[in-house]
Amino acid sequence: MHNLKNASRRAFLRQAGALSAMVGTAAPLAMSLSAIGSAAAQSAGSDYRAIVCLFMNGGNDSFNMFLPTDDASFNAYSAMRYQTPDPLSLLPPGAAPVQTPSFFSPLRYGGVLPIVPANTQGRTYALHPLMSSLQAMFNNDKRLAVVANVGPLIVPLTKAQYAQASNPRPAQLFSHNDQANTWQALGPEGVTQGWGGRIGDLLMSQNSMPIFTSVSASGNAVFASGSVVQQYQVSTNGPVSLGVGTTGQVYGSAAAGAILQRVASNARGTSPYEADVAAVSRRVIDAEQVLRTAMLPATDPRFGTAPASGDYNPALDPKLRYDSPIGFGLTLSNPLAQQLQVVARMIEAGMRGATGTRRQVFFVSMGGFDTHDAQNIFQGDLFARLAQAMSYFDTALGAMGARNNVTTFTASDFGRSLTSNGDGTDHGWGGHHFVMGGAVKGGDIYGKVPVIGRKNANDNNFDSSPDQLANGVLLPTTSVDQMGATLGRWMGLSDSQLLTVFPNLANFDASKRNLGFMTA
Repeated sequence: MHNLKNASRRAFLRQAGALSAMVGTAAPLAMSLSAIGSAAAQSAGSDYRAIVCLFMNGGNDSFNMFLPTDDASFNAYSAMRYQTPDPLSLLPPGAAPVQTPSFFSPLRYGGVLPIVPANTQGRTYALHPLMSSLQAMFNNDKRLAVVANVGPLIVPLTKAQYAQASNPRPAQLFSHNDQANTWQALGPEGVTQGWGGRIGDLLMSQNSMPIFTSVSASGNAVFASGSVVQQYQVSTNGPVSLGVGTTGQVYGSAAAGAILQRVASNARGTSPYEADVAAVSRRVIDAEQVLRTAMLPATDPRFGTAPASGDYNPALDPKLRYDSPIGFGLTLSNPLAQQLQVVARMIEAGMRGATGTRRQVFFVSMGGFDTHDAQNIFQGDLFARLAQAMSYFDTALGAMGARNNVTTFTASDFGRSLTSNGDGTDHGWGGHHFVMGGAVKGGDIYGKVPVIGRKNANDNNFDSSPDQLANGVLLPTTSVDQMGATLGRWMGLSDSQLLTVFPNLANFDASKRNLGFMTA
């Protein structure tokens, strides 16, 4: 039997032993029984489910991604973002593109794209002009939802409460490293267990090969690390091999490949360090051997396009390219779509039973969102890339019959300021995010859409809005814990398990912990 399959029972025993460490010595009996039940059910049915965290590194300025367009809101937004000669503000719905500004001006994109949510909250809304595929997914397909004004919170905070230092708030607000970590792990830099990994801790016993429970296609990610779960990292080309080719050979020799792997996976001394290195090597070798045959090739028509000649190059695959507003009419390679391609291939293998997985957590990311400067040059390109990658992934899942089994959500370090610093925006707090999938109650907005105000004539306090702080930064009205718990509930976690994964959840009204954007 394969080492990864032998690990399944050990993984469950480690999980059971870890429960008391996760919740204290008085772990609820119901939680233990739930864990035992999930282990017993690991061969019962094929109800595969996965969540995919799409992280936008740098702090996404979501004021330009999703925005209210009623007169009061849009006028305030435009007043705060209009500047000459190159405004950061977008044009209203229906406006024609303006060709006179600089090539990179957002005025060249034309008006924002209207979306019509089921619950309007008494206002009108739109998406960025370069997100037409997501507009159709929201309005027509109903597989996309918006979660408004989300951010890390310890307790619910009003603007008046935030002004009082005695009320708790997340540590190191407005710091990139700390807030990216807080989004992913609910604590500042130094916290090493992410909430995706902790969900994996509680669900890994349903997987006969638990190594594939939590997977990152974007390098090391704290989101994907748990107490027991170790994240497995893949490249955009698939599993990482240890010194051998895809056929297990070194310089054309299978014997040499076998020797190399045997040497790498066995400790030569008694040092614990050597033993750990050997264990990691064995894990890499075993996983690569499974995925080598389990994953379909990237050229399968559900994932990619086979080249007319030569080797496959994902950078040249038309399915993984996007129309760039800064590409002067060219299509460019989309690294985010490449990450989502390998995730789709792993999901297909999981649903087919080739990797022994029923519950999985994935992480992908894209950078460039730290738009202090040159926001107009880069933001449109970022949003074009994001929309194309999400649309590609939705199409691939549809071709696999997996849309109802996979939920993708966006996250970022923080939102940004409504005010401009000249040619960009500064660090913020709350921001808007997308949730995509067949099990999403799409075509709607969840959470409270903030009031968009203007700064006072004599100060920068935005007193006309209860939802904005200095510089127009959004004070979150929905917490990361609530958003994550809603996803965790869909993955199959109980109320008590959710409280262990999301410790701040207990500070929020029980009736508001589930945001309602997922089907039962």
